[in-house]
Amino acid sequence: MEKICVIGLGYIGLPTASVFAKAGYEVVGIDVNEKVVDSLNKGKIHIEEVGLPELVEEVVSKGKLRASVTAEKADVFIIAVPTPIHDDYSANVDYVIDATKGIVPFLEKGSVVIVESTIPPRTIDDVVAPIIKEAGFDPFNDVYLAHCPERVLPGRILIELIENTRIVGGLTPKAAKKAADVYRAVVTGDVIETEAVTAEMSKLMENTFRDVNIALANELAKISARLGVNAHHVIELANRHPRVNIHLPGPGVGGHCLAVDPYFIIEKAKEESPLITESRRINNSMPDFVVEQIDRMTAELDKPALAICGLTYKGNIDDIRESPALEIAEKLRRDSRYDVRIHDPHVRDEQVSFPLASFKEATKDAHLLVILVDHNEFKSVDEKLLLDNMKTPVIFDTRNCLKTADDTNLTVYRIGDLTKLSAIQEEPVSE
Repeated sequence: MEKICVIGLGYIGLPTASVFAKAGYEVVGIDVNEKVVDSLNKGKIHIEEVGLPELVEEVVSKGKLRASVTAEKADVFIIAVPTPIHDDYSANVDYVIDATKGIVPFLEKGSVVIVESTIPPRTIDDVVAPIIKEAGFDPFNDVYLAHCPERVLPGRILIELIENTRIVGGLTPKAAKKAADVYRAVVTGDVIETEAVTAEMSKLMENTFRDVNIALANELAKISARLGVNAHHVIELANRHPRVNIHLPGPGVGGHCLAVDPYFIIEKAKEESPLITESRRINNSMPDFVVEQIDRMTAELDKPALAICGLTYKGNIDDIRESPALEIAEKLRRDSRYDVRIHDPHVRDEQVSFPLASFKEATKDAHLLVILVDHNEFKSVDEKLLLDNMKTPVIFDTRNCLKTADDTNLTVYRIGDLTKLSAIQEEPVSE
């Protein structure tokens, strides 16, 4: 293996290309966005990830990594393009199809083709392999075709690309071995070989497991709001059981993995996946739940001013894909009752269609500060600033991340503890 061609220079493709370039391989990154290509060839990047700017600058300056809008001949092709969902929640694998067709003219016998994109079960067998066959190659013998899903945490991508266990599923056992050897050249964790469909399903179940368990925590938050219980205290006590580990509730589930991957399973086996389906429904309902609580907190105000803090789907990153925080902000902006100011120190103006404010601007004369993302910047606040700046120093922490002193003069509501907001609401007894 001497040359690697990585198709897709997003949150996974660019770090992957950089890691292989750092290991000494000649890497060319392919992207349809000419601005991304031009920027990368200057050693600059378009995404936020710890350590990535320095790494890219290093490998580009050494001539180990360059970018192009078209594929080239290579020993290994790694496809890392998005797989979004359609409006009906079915998987959109058009980018994978286009990427596969894009590399076909450059394939030779013995080429290794690895799809890192998250894909529905049997996509390698039923979608990718037929494209390669149509191009005149035998996908079972001429080309080594495999799936190796990414399984990294934003903010730690460069570490986890190297240290995490990788699952490599081949269309054939030999393809699994060839593709696994590609990763063994840079990965210090285990590299496990299996069938393509098993690798596809393992990735989906990793994220579905988390989505289902988050849904349980979110349902607990809703129940606790109804019953006047502190869900955070309930979780803390329940987790003292040696075999219990309840997740934390939040404003919803976002990102390109947890909020999307379960649908890839549902699509293939709808009747057999009612639990996964209901978990998706629960997590998708959380933005509305958050908005309902904001309505309750501001019910007595004519034109409440809201300081919305956070737009990304999780803390300390710039990724707004499938973000429940962004959905909540949009819902509130559409409601003429509110004066909405939005602040996120990690999001750039060009990522959104509305103006962003500084923290001080957002909180000026605000009636309610809503924390939607657990950025480090929001885990502690300048109490004096808020007391001086806000009309009413009230905070709704939907991430349970804010650390406040016991003697704080701020009023803080948390998504799992709304006991201060209202007493238990009982249904009337029918006669």
